[in-house]
Amino acid sequence: MTAPAASRPRVGFAGTPEFAASILAALVAGGYEIPVVYTQPDRKAGRGRRLVASAVKQLALAEKLTIAQPQSLRTTQAAAELATYGLDVLVVAAYGLILPQSILDTPRLGCINVHASLLPRWRGAAPVERAIMAGDRETGVSIMQMDAGLDTGPVYAARACPISDRAQGPELEAHLARIGANLLLECLQDLEERTPRAQTEVGACYAAKLTKTDAVVDWNQDAAVIDRQIRALCGRIPATVNLGKLQIKLLQADTLDCTSQPKDPGTIVRSDRRGIVVACNPGCLSLQRLQLNVGKGSVLDAAAARNGYPDIFAEGAQLVGP
Repeated sequence: MTAPAASRPRVGFAGTPEFAASILAALVAGGYEIPVVYTQPDRKAGRGRRLVASAVKQLALAEKLTIAQPQSLRTTQAAAELATYGLDVLVVAAYGLILPQSILDTPRLGCINVHASLLPRWRGAAPVERAIMAGDRETGVSIMQMDAGLDTGPVYAARACPISDRAQGPELEAHLARIGANLLLECLQDLEERTPRAQTEVGACYAAKLTKTDAVVDWNQDAAVIDRQIRALCGRIPATVNLGKLQIKLLQADTLDCTSQPKDPGTIVRSDRRGIVVACNPGCLSLQRLQLNVGKGSVLDAAAARNGYPDIFAEGAQLVGP
């Protein structure tokens, strides 16, 4: 059931990537008045290092919404500017900037966050990737009243979903965005009547921001661990092997049981059109899709990689690096 237009709160929005854009799109489709959209400043990206607008900014421009892109909200002016919009609530989804108490206190009903985990598990910046890398069987979305802590506020509602055996970061994040959008709209219908539930600290853990260190592949691990790493990171900072100046991004792989384990993890034990099979410790991975920082930098399947770079992907070669 959709709330009557007259009873809908004035909703501001703060978010940056595709996950957040999906939430904003649902608010627009739901007919909510959105006086302002906050998103991070444009960033340089790609080989040309051109400034690129965030997914949220692109959507806001298309919908002719007012856009704010402050470098920080930790100024006395920031809260004063937010107050001019007369918001009932500020919805936040993967914004990427810390909201100080002065901002949290400005909207009439405060700020609520759409967070892609079942809080208190995976508080922090990268809940989707961390859940896959940890081998979790379940995740979900929480709608949380924001406080000064890091995703520690009381929860209005949560909805769980399973993590499939072959789930990849981008597809799971997109699925959670759809769940989060629907759950948010349910909460906004009667937000003032809801009483959020305080989080317990039992089972709490943090989803630290992803760094280049997370992407480095260590073949001296179980094949299942590396497989989860590849699936979790393929959409953001792909798992990577460095061979001198050559960088190989691993985008898709399958786990295999090796009948005879080579002495050195990282050794290619088979290389053909079915896959480039690499020894782990224990088990093996069959690399299916990868990308090299040479030539056109195109994404290659195993057969194309083997045919194009036979010396690199020959049987007995070692994919090792720092």
